[in-house]
Amino acid sequence: MQKKPMAPQQPTRVRTPREENNEILGIIEQMLGASRVRVRCMDGHTRMGRIPGKLKRKIWVREGDIVIVVPWEVQSDQKCDIIWRYTKGQVSWLSKKGYLKQAYD
Repeated sequence: MQKKPMAPQQPTRVRTPREENNEILGIIEQMLGASRVRVRCMDGHTRMGRIPGKLKRKIWVREGDIVIVVPWEVQSDQKCDIIWRYTKGQVSWLSKKGYLKQAYD
């Protein structure tokens, strides 16, 4: 008996950056070690991002991942916290809806 091929799953809900919370989309460029990464943000800045402990224990973050970052109050153009990582299905949804146009320019 053959199994039916599964259709690719479409994400039902995708978290988008909230401007009222100063959230920005970014792409991880380089892993620096000690829970630090270099992130190229959609506003044109390259920031050093910190992966908080609660996120570090739940998911793995790699180079090329699309993330949501929140710039720090102090040194907002240099440092940020990573608060969300998108899966492959969510990234394709974001690109279809036009959220990632600036990221690949």
